[in-house]
Amino acid sequence: MAAPHNSFKAALARGETRFGLWLGFAHPYPAEIAGHTGFDWLVIDGEHAPNDLPTIAAQLQVLDPLPADAVVRLPMGEDWAIKQVLDAGAQTLLIPMVESAAQAHALVRATRYPPQGIRGMGAGFARASRFGGAADYATTANAEICLLVQVETRAGLAALDDILAVEGVDGVFIGPADLSADMGYPGRAEVPEVQTAIEDALRRIRAAGKAPGILSTDDEAVSRYLDCGAQFVAVGIDVSILSAALRARAARWTKG
Repeated sequence: MAAPHNSFKAALARGETRFGLWLGFAHPYPAEIAGHTGFDWLVIDGEHAPNDLPTIAAQLQVLDPLPADAVVRLPMGEDWAIKQVLDAGAQTLLIPMVESAAQAHALVRATRYPPQGIRGMGAGFARASRFGGAADYATTANAEICLLVQVETRAGLAALDDILAVEGVDGVFIGPADLSADMGYPGRAEVPEVQTAIEDALRRIRAAGKAPGILSTDDEAVSRYLDCGAQFVAVGIDVSILSAALRARAARWTKG
């Protein structure tokens, strides 16, 4: 038995557009709810949400039989952390703050078994190999790994063409919040200078044959990003959606 087919990676390779949602509750129950709502992909966020390896693994478990593809965002690109979430069953990773081709190349190697990479050979008893049931996992896993890197600083944009040339990088996600802050406009991603940089980056990513990605809750901005070639687009954050709905409901009945 081979490694599971990565339908998200295959869809990006075909040039298809996928819409996603950020998961920030760090718990399998709301992740499972989101998995039934119709989104194409869901980000289990380990950078800004209070996730650790057990909570990430639990969310991967509940999402596994559902249509939405799971994407795991780690807080950093350390080899040991990548190895652990891959062994837990993640197949698509999103790594923040990539600013050079050397970083991107190191991430590719961390996600691949030798001789293409340095991933440790320990998945034989882990969830990734169906606890040993996928006898051919080690020889087929590399082809099913999808690596998405985040470019979200001026240094990252300056190195974008070099990052795009790294074989094994499937997509590049532009982080509007961090990029706008790095450009001197914290909390103001809508500033024209920032939007110009984002749109230019998306076009360059698509032209290089990689999948461009982004997060925005502004429908008008999403439409512009799609026109620029964006393929994997997150259009909401579960925590923010619940918070806004609760505030609106409370305001309806407590401030009348």
